[in-house]
Amino acid sequence: MSTSSVSKGCFVFKPSAKKKKTLSLEECFTDGCEGADNSEVRFKLCQDLWDKIKTDTEVLQDELNRKILDSLLDFTRKCSSTRQHSDWASQMRASEIPTAALVLGVNVPDHDMTFQSLSELLQQSVTPHVASVQAKECGALKHLMKRVLERLMGTVVAVDDEEEAEEAAEQTSAQLHKSVHCSLSTLCDWYNTKTRKSSTGTPGKKRSSPAKDEQQQPPVVVIFKDLEAFNPRVLQDFILICSRYIERLPLMFIFGIATSPSTIQRMLPHSVSSLLCIELFQSLSCTQHLATVVDKLILTPRFPFKLNGKVMQVLISIFLYHDFSVRNFIKGVQLALLEHFHSQPLSVLCCNKKEALLNVMKLNHHDLERIRQLMSFKKYVEKQEQQEQVNLLKDDSHLKEVCQRLIKDLRKYHKNYYPILRCLHTLTSSLPRYPLGKQIRELHLICLEKNVWENEDYQSAMKLLKMLAKDELITLLQRCAEILQPVKTKKMNKALVQLEELLAKFQQLDTAPVETAPIVEESFTSPVKNLQKKTDLFQLQKTLLEMNESRRSKKLSPFEVLRNEALEFIDDLVKSHLSPPESQTLNEVCYYSSSATVRRHLNATPRTSIQAALSSPYYYIQNDNLKTEDGSVSNTAPDICIAYKLHLECGRLINLYDWLEAYATVVSAAEGKDPDSDNFGKVDEVKHARFIQAVSELEFLGFIKSTKQKTDHVARLTWGGC
Repeated sequence: MSTSSVSKGCFVFKPSAKKKKTLSLEECFTDGCEGADNSEVRFKLCQDLWDKIKTDTEVLQDELNRKILDSLLDFTRKCSSTRQHSDWASQMRASEIPTAALVLGVNVPDHDMTFQSLSELLQQSVTPHVASVQAKECGALKHLMKRVLERLMGTVVAVDDEEEAEEAAEQTSAQLHKSVHCSLSTLCDWYNTKTRKSSTGTPGKKRSSPAKDEQQQPPVVVIFKDLEAFNPRVLQDFILICSRYIERLPLMFIFGIATSPSTIQRMLPHSVSSLLCIELFQSLSCTQHLATVVDKLILTPRFPFKLNGKVMQVLISIFLYHDFSVRNFIKGVQLALLEHFHSQPLSVLCCNKKEALLNVMKLNHHDLERIRQLMSFKKYVEKQEQQEQVNLLKDDSHLKEVCQRLIKDLRKYHKNYYPILRCLHTLTSSLPRYPLGKQIRELHLICLEKNVWENEDYQSAMKLLKMLAKDELITLLQRCAEILQPVKTKKMNKALVQLEELLAKFQQLDTAPVETAPIVEESFTSPVKNLQKKTDLFQLQKTLLEMNESRRSKKLSPFEVLRNEALEFIDDLVKSHLSPPESQTLNEVCYYSSSATVRRHLNATPRTSIQAALSSPYYYIQNDNLKTEDGSVSNTAPDICIAYKLHLECGRLINLYDWLEAYATVVSAAEGKDPDSDNFGKVDEVKHARFIQAVSELEFLGFIKSTKQKTDHVARLTWGGC
C-alpha cells in the first residue's frame, strides 16, 4: 500500500477482515490434554459434573443463608411499619435510623454473594429502593453521597467542587440537563414523586390498612458492605446528615461487619451512634458453613469425583489458615475437578455407573494399557492366579469385563463407606478430648490416609466407648440406625437389622427381672493390704499383676456383655468398610491426587515466582535464545533479568555507576559488537534509559531501595535469591 503523494495528508489503513480466532472452552481444554482421543468426552463429563456440583452448592448456600436473610427481611418490614404507629415509643424509635448490624465473619470473599442475595430479596419483597456501597469507592463524603444517590435514583449526580466544575463546563447542555444536584433534599423530592405516583395509581380507592401504606411508602435501604474499611469521619458525617431527613425519608442502614459488633462503638462516637436504632444479626460461622458443604458435597456417593487425602488437606489448610472462604474452597474443588479430567485419560470412567460401564466397552487398546499400568491394578493382578494374570495382561475383552466388575465394586465401596463413616463419627464426636476429631472431615482425613482401626486414637476411642452408660450408648446406637435407614445396599440393610436386634436386646434389659446374686463374703484379702510399707520393685509388680488378674476374673453384668457385643459389631463394620481408597482397584479413575498442583495454583508464593522469572526467563517466555545450562542469564534476556542477575553479585550497597557499566558490557555483547572495539561497553543514551527503567522496576518489586548513606548507591533488600 503506497502513501507517496505530492501533498501531505493523513492516510487511513483499514484493518484486515481476518480477526483473531478466540478459542472456545472445549478447545482450551483439549489443547495439551493428556490422551486427546477421548478429550471431547471428558470435557463434556467434566462440564456436566461441575454443573451438578454448582447447582447443589447454590441451593445449599441459599438454605444456609435463608434464616439470617429472613430475619433481616422481617426487621425491614417491622421498621417500616413502626413509622405508621402513633404511640409514644414508636415515635421515639421513628426519630432514629433503623440499623441492622450484620456480623458475617472474616470470610470476606463470601460476603458479596450474601449481599447480592439480600439486595435481590429486599427488592422483590420489601422495597425497590436499595443501594449498596463499598469503602474503596467512598473515600470522601461527596463520593459516598454521589454513589448512594446514583444507585437509588438511577441518574447522573453532579458534585459541587472545582474539579467537577471544570469537567461540567466541558459537558454538553443535554448532559447537564440530565444530572441532578448531590444532596439528600434532591433524594427526598425524588422519593416523594415516586410514592405520589404509586399512590395516585388508584385514585378511587382509599388506603384502609397499614400494609398498603407500607407498600406505598417503602423504606430506602443503604447497605455498607465493609463497615471496617470506611473512613470513620465520612461515616459519621453521612449519618448526621441523614438524621436531619429521617422525618421526610424512611431511611434504613445495613452494616456489613467482618470482625466484631464493637466496631460500631469504635468508629462512631455516642453522639452519632445514639441516632441509630441498632439491632444485631449473627450469620452462620464460616467453619459451620464449611462443615455443611463438606458433608453435602464431598462425603456423598452422588458425585463420582473424589479428592485424595493430601488434596483435601491442602484445601482445608488454605481455608483455615488463609481466608476462611467457603467460596474459595469450592473454587479449589473445581480446579481439582478440571485438572483431574484434563490430566487423567481414564477419567472418562468418572461418571455415573451406567455411563461408566458403557465407556469401559469403548476403551481402545491404548487406554487398556493405561489401566494395566495403574498401581492399584498391578496390586490386583498380583493377587490373582497365574492363568488369570495372563488373561488380564493379554486379553483386552476379558480385561473390559473385569473392569466393569471393578467399577461396580468401587461404587459399592463408596455407598458403604460414607454411612459407616457417619456412624463412627456419631459415636466418637462426643467423647472427651475428641480422639478422632470433632468434625467429620477430620475423621475422613484419617480414614483416607491409612486403616483407621490401626490408629492409637481409634483404640482409645473404643476404650472410652466401653465406659458409656446404657442410656448414652442406646441414644448413639439409635442415631446410627437412623443413618443406615435410607441406605439401599445389601450390606447396610443387613447391618441395620443386626443393629436393631442389639437395640431390642438393650430394651429387654429394662424389662428383664433383676437377679440378685447371693451375698458371699470375700475369701481373699485385697492385694493392696498385703503390701508392706517398704517394698521392692519386684513385689510391687507382682501385686499389680494379681490385681489385674482379679479384675479380669470378675463376672461381667448382662449390660456389659451386650455393650461389648455392640462395640465389637461396630468394630467389624469399621474394618469391613472404612479401608482407605488406595486399597480399592481403579481408585485412580475417580480420585484426584496431585496436591502439589493444587497448592501451586491456589497457595501462590509471589516472591518465589518473581525470582524464578528473573533468574530463568526461559521458564516463562519459552524462547530458545534464553536457554542456558549453568544457571546464568543469557545476554539476550530482558533488561530487568540482566540487572537482577548483576545485583545478586553485589553486597549490601550497590554502586549505580559500576552496575551501569556492567549492564552496558552485557548488552553490548548481546548486540554482537566486537569486544576489541572502542565502542564496546560504552554507555549511550538508549542503554542508560533502559538501565534506569530496569532499576526502577527492581525498586518497584522490592529488591532494592535508595539509601541516604551514599547518594550514588542503592541498598539491596533481598538475600538468598535463585
